[in-house]
Amino acid sequence: MSADAIFNVTQALTVRLEAALLASGVPGTVFVGPLDDPDASGAALILFLYRMMPNATLRNREHRVVNVAPPPQIIVHHDSLPLDLYFLITVGTRPGQSEEPMLRALGYAIRELQTDPNLTGPGVDHETVHLSLEPLTTEEVSRVWALFPAANYRTSIAYLASPVWIDPAQPPVQPADVIEDQFHSAPGGVEGHA
Repeated sequence: MSADAIFNVTQALTVRLEAALLASGVPGTVFVGPLDDPDASGAALILFLYRMMPNATLRNREHRVVNVAPPPQIIVHHDSLPLDLYFLITVGTRPGQSEEPMLRALGYAIRELQTDPNLTGPGVDHETVHLSLEPLTTEEVSRVWALFPAANYRTSIAYLASPVWIDPAQPPVQPADVIEDQFHSAPGGVEGHA
């Protein structure tokens, strides 16, 4: 993936959560950002990238991708960085309403991600990013929520998106050198080589 991989995965996950929200019938949007952001007010679900780490298993491996442009070929990246992205999905708040409708939205989001746990297609450069539920201990949840001392705790669930590859920039493809040049003339004319 390109340097936009973190953004692309976040956007692809947001689209999936928006589909779940639509299916739930709960009005609202998916806000991407910190839980205490004033713009998050009124959102049904909040998606927050709270942690990034190198993927220890893939860290020293080359990254092979299929170039979808014709002719198909395999591109090998030797200095790619595989990341694990940790997202917190939190129920939103609405003034004067309880958390109950948002819990319905969260349930639909969980079902959506469990039914199809892979992000694929052009949004993620035709790669596969697997989503898995990431159990958090009480201590880990407390550490995340400590980042937002002004926000009240709300029901949350964590997901791991992996692997998310950051590939080095590729130099532009250079045309092949001309090794031999031929020209032909009309019948009875002169034929030659350069």
